[in-house]
Amino acid sequence: MAAKSFDMIVIGAGPGGYVAAIRGVQLGLSVAVVEREHMGGICLNWGCIPTKALLRSAEVFHLMHRAKEFGLKAEGIGYDLDAVIKRSRAVAKQLNSGVGHLLKKNKVTAIMGEATLAGKGRVSVTTDKGTEELTAPAIVLATGARARELPGLEADGKRVWSYKHALVPPHMPKKLLVIGSGAIGIEFASFYNTLGAETTVVEVMDRILPVEDAEISAFAKKSFKKQGMTILEKATVRQLDRGKDKVVAHIESGGKVEKQDFDTVISAVGIVGNVENLGLENLGVKVDRTHIVVDGYCRTGVEGLYAIGDVAGAPWLAHKASHEGVMVAELVAGGHPHPVRPESIAGCTYCHPQVASVGLTEAKAREKGHEVRVGRFPFIGNGKAIALGEPEGMVKTVFDAKTGELLGAHMIGAEVTELIQGYVVGRTLETTEQELMNTVFPHPTLSEMMHESVLDAYGRVIHI
Repeated sequence: MAAKSFDMIVIGAGPGGYVAAIRGVQLGLSVAVVEREHMGGICLNWGCIPTKALLRSAEVFHLMHRAKEFGLKAEGIGYDLDAVIKRSRAVAKQLNSGVGHLLKKNKVTAIMGEATLAGKGRVSVTTDKGTEELTAPAIVLATGARARELPGLEADGKRVWSYKHALVPPHMPKKLLVIGSGAIGIEFASFYNTLGAETTVVEVMDRILPVEDAEISAFAKKSFKKQGMTILEKATVRQLDRGKDKVVAHIESGGKVEKQDFDTVISAVGIVGNVENLGLENLGVKVDRTHIVVDGYCRTGVEGLYAIGDVAGAPWLAHKASHEGVMVAELVAGGHPHPVRPESIAGCTYCHPQVASVGLTEAKAREKGHEVRVGRFPFIGNGKAIALGEPEGMVKTVFDAKTGELLGAHMIGAEVTELIQGYVVGRTLETTEQELMNTVFPHPTLSEMMHESVLDAYGRVIHI
């Protein structure tokens, strides 16, 4: 059978791949996208979206318990875990079919199957009907990543879970151990803790949420402990003894190993790129610790072969993958896009309280030799936060003392995942403190704290 030819072939239909495909068609390219499992990838089906649906249920549950504070009555408050999960899956399914619809509408050729690079510009796809050959001068690898498994801590779906099991749990944990305090670990810890699980988080680094600014990490730790979580930092889970209805965890901390019983363990110790069985070795594609090595334009070093999203390395964020997808489609179509700047991509964690950040932490800014000005503003000083009943949180901004460049912004508190975008736009526009100070922020909004934090960095804060 003759090979079908396209201008661009995308392998993987997650938030990187399907966006690259649609942008390619918009630019006049003929595009095929090959997906082995489900449209929308991990993000829509088993990641960002279903977790946010679960966390929303937990947030509403938490608010129901606070009804009295708001002059409301709510009695006999409870939850139906199966119904909570069902809603989360329905949300994922709606978006999954939405991606299929978008690809169809944009006339992208979508193929369900397993793809392998058969040579330069050639892709072999195994579908349930057999094998077909596709050719294109440009091939985009958007194969994503999966949960890292540590020896002895592997998920079994019964008592030891990966993120996937935690999204469709076989039971409600009573005593939960979460290994790893990055975004995934902390979001699940927050969800199950809110629903009443006695939750312990173990982090190997010296603080939870280790990529965040140290002040934000410390604030988060205090909040989580207040909610009843046990947080163990500089600690390692050495082994898990699995029983029928419990797991004994050997936790090493401060040179001592202690055994603790849990009925459920969630392992969230990072991710590994999906680089196997793609035929990368034959083409001489460089892989470093399970991630494809690329330049600022996502080029692999093999002519016409690109890699985007999680498989191409940190930051492991859906919005980074989408943006890279657009950039690569524009390159393939002969455009001159700007490279993606990882330091201008915001990170968001939807625990309670939420955490969001962009750019350099205060420590990183100093490490890079910047003389800094730092501003802070607490939620307690903001009218909207108090009216919402959300007085806990802070906004922190880091500026270059000489130029006034906004180097980084870090927030913790209600809705900060929505607020961070203001600073992201500011960084893209290469703003200084002057523009931010001269911007009129609407009142009463949480966003006013962003203004006040900037003012604070320059000794001009009004409301504290």
